[in-house]
Amino acid sequence: MATQIIMDHTGDTRHDFSVDDAVAVAKAEERFKKLTGRGFTAAVRTGNGETSVIRSFNPAAEETLFFPRIIGG
Repeated sequence: MATQIIMDHTGDTRHDFSVDDAVAVAKAEERFKKLTGRGFTAAVRTGNGETSVIRSFNPAAEETLFFPRIIGG
């Protein structure tokens, strides 16, 4: 089971999907493209609480985190 975690001003939203379900994987990829297209940064956990930024959808990633763009003022 893979999870996409979207962080935003309301907290976080989680979307679980099975990598064996082609329809669910397609929806997850669409969500990835939509969020990164809106400026979210996508990252995967690499272990020990560390993350690595990714630029393309990876259905094999156990957790993908999406962080909103930070705008300074």
